[in-house]
Amino acid sequence: MQPTTVTTALPGPTAERLRLSLLVIATAQLMLVLDDAIANIALPSIQRDLDVSASALPWVITAYVLTFGGLLLFGGRAGDVFGRRRVFQLGVGVFTVASLLNGLAPDDTVLLVSRGLQGIGAALAAPNALALITTNFPSGESRNKAMAVYGAMSGLGITGGVLLGGLLTGLDWRWIFLINIPIGIAVLLGSRNLAEGERHTGRLDPVSALTGTGGVLALAYGISRGGEHGWTEAVTLGVFAAAIVLLTWFVVLQKRSADPVLPLRLLRDRNRSGSYVAMLFIGAGLMGTGFLLALYLQQVLHFSAVKTGFAFLPFSAGIIVSQGVSPKLVAKLAPRLVAAPGLLLAAAAMFWLSLLGADSSYLAHVLPAVLLTAFGLGLAFVPLTVTILQGVPGGETGVASALFNTSQQIGAALGVAVFGSIANAATDVQMPAAAEALTRGVATDDPGLAAQASEALAHGYTVALLAAAVMLVVAALVVATAVDARRPQQIDTDQPDATAPTTAREEAATLSQPTARVQ
Repeated sequence: MQPTTVTTALPGPTAERLRLSLLVIATAQLMLVLDDAIANIALPSIQRDLDVSASALPWVITAYVLTFGGLLLFGGRAGDVFGRRRVFQLGVGVFTVASLLNGLAPDDTVLLVSRGLQGIGAALAAPNALALITTNFPSGESRNKAMAVYGAMSGLGITGGVLLGGLLTGLDWRWIFLINIPIGIAVLLGSRNLAEGERHTGRLDPVSALTGTGGVLALAYGISRGGEHGWTEAVTLGVFAAAIVLLTWFVVLQKRSADPVLPLRLLRDRNRSGSYVAMLFIGAGLMGTGFLLALYLQQVLHFSAVKTGFAFLPFSAGIIVSQGVSPKLVAKLAPRLVAAPGLLLAAAAMFWLSLLGADSSYLAHVLPAVLLTAFGLGLAFVPLTVTILQGVPGGETGVASALFNTSQQIGAALGVAVFGSIANAATDVQMPAAAEALTRGVATDDPGLAAQASEALAHGYTVALLAAAVMLVVAALVVATAVDARRPQQIDTDQPDATAPTTAREEAATLSQPTARVQ
């Protein structure tokens, strides 16, 4: 049975209404991107203030990224069924309330639960923010300009996030969450101006959303717990077993459903599947590098939060520069001839970072390696984005794009869990509870203890960075062997699916950010 379509009457798109609509949508995108970039900088301050253990600290990032990525497809589908503006408003409201709870969190338990709630809000808001562009802006120059502004918010959010994160953390880490409250309220007030557009009646599948997200959550927790308590510990094995059951159940549900959250037929093409797998690794590399370097700069090199924010600017610069280069290469070369070398370059730079020590120079060692890592990872985005869109039926372009983002976000969550576990295990070999010892050494003016703790932490972070380098080599091999598509032509996506961008170039440009939300 085909779903019916309910169309609401739309007012004429006056210039004033279009400007306000773009301001609302772009501001919402900026808020979501800022929240990814801003949190890494505050991790050491959060750890000290709330006495968060080293094993729990990665979950400040993972709880948000995992729920966000795991529910993206569900959020997009909810917008189709209940109305994109309505679900967008719900998502922004949930995100804003969760930001308040984060800012007032009295302990790490409340913080982690609230971060997960933030991820749910983002998953509802993000896919529908982009869909509302096609609902509110007529096809042609107006929509193209809106898409360009939307994509620019990703770059601005990444760059501004690390700076704002440093400045706000310098005042109090709680402000990195509380700043979302006035922004969220302003977006909600302005969203009344947005046109609802088409709404399709159909059936949501919350069981699929719960089993899929629950399975990945269990997998990430199993990795984190295994690194702390051992891989053969009973609870660890039980969590892994639950992950297998839930993920298997999710696949079975998708096979049987007439309207699946994840159409499995999209994975039958080797180019598309290879690109999705590669994006898991890229997401892990992007978020994992940010997580480890934020801790290294502040705990080992003793950078302030503000200085750390400025130190991360080259990472954003590397991504932005690669955006200008990659589309030109993709126009002339097969996708794997651009993506695979980019991943190998990032792997080499990551290996360089794995040679860091407690007394390494930022300018001579960290800065060039960070630039090359970001450039290499960014270089792979556009060719993989174009590859996942090739051969996709027009009505499924939005789903294929959303799955691409889901792969990136889940990869980011798993990457933080894996690298955090590796770093903690390697650190504990040299000095258990090194982060606590460092804080104690600084507080008691014990330079010997502080130096020993810094050495142990640096060892743990560099071992994790070496693992990340190996992972990116594997990603390059996946691209080189599985992605055999030829030089792509421009893909026409001018069809009724409101979640799809107008052209493959726009899709690639919008996705070419480590935290872009394109559904």
